Amino acid sequence: MLYYDKGIEKSVKKGHVTKEIAKLFHHAFIALYTTNDFNLFDIKKLVTKNDVDYYRLRKGKYRAIFTFIDNDFHMLDIIKRKEVYKKWP
Repeated sequence: MLYYDKGIEKSVKKGHVTKEIAKLFHHAFIALYTTNDFNLFDIKKLVTKNDVDYYRLRKGKYRAIFTFIDNDFHMLDIIKRKEVYKKWP
């Protein structure tokens, strides 16, 4: 199942993320969900101090931050590259 954080919807409404970029990531996560193959896209595990494993999916200048728990994808954020490493160290 795919779950989206409410902040993503707000980012699209405010114009921080275009609808086209949001759709691009949505289709990528649909492909990931159906195949469970992380090699389809440029995905890396983020190094954090938390117990939860965070991943990023790269598409051009944008990054999607997500977790993968019990075969469910929880998309937490879609932000530009220059901002992602400030917010998700």
